[in-house]
Amino acid sequence: MILYCVRHGESSYNIEGRLQGQSDVPLSPLGVRQSQAVAAALADRGIEAVYSSPLARAYQTALPLAETLKLPVITDERLMEINVGVFQGLLRSELSERHPEEAARWASHDPDFCIPRGESRRDLMRRAEEAFDAIREAGHARAAVVAHGGLLAAAFKVLLQIPAELNPFSLYNASISVLSWSSDVKLLTLNQTSHLQQAQCERTANPGEL
Repeated sequence: MILYCVRHGESSYNIEGRLQGQSDVPLSPLGVRQSQAVAAALADRGIEAVYSSPLARAYQTALPLAETLKLPVITDERLMEINVGVFQGLLRSELSERHPEEAARWASHDPDFCIPRGESRRDLMRRAEEAFDAIREAGHARAAVVAHGGLLAAAFKVLLQIPAELNPFSLYNASISVLSWSSDVKLLTLNQTSHLQQAQCERTANPGEL
């Protein structure tokens, strides 16, 4: 199976630098154009199914691709971003002011630190593994998965057997990463953005985990 893994396009919270978590935040106007660029880039890849997080920023990114391929968008709540609990909706610059101890624990990359009223990175990895296993069991030769930076990074760590305390992946909005999954998993490409450059809808901001 080939999996085309897409991080959602730019959202309104991305512009503001706010932690989104499971907030149902829509795409920005640039994010809408990025979703169209993703659809154009993946239109001829033989994709048989389009899976998405139900959160608006992911679903709105998946929809142009599904419409191009004349396929439904299959939503799965397990593909939602990590629940950031008390961090949700805060500016990154506000974290250390409002929740200094929790922000320090989060910054330490402790995979078992559970954000108050939220999840831990290890929780997210378990959920991501369940979602990706279900997609594989569906038996598609090629599928697209539209989700979130943190969720996709967690899935890559599980599938590639990267230790939970390491966080080597950071994905740009509307980037495409490709996995090959047969008897083992291979990461064929990571964080591709050439389709955004061609469509002149790339923003040169730093990628984010959430």
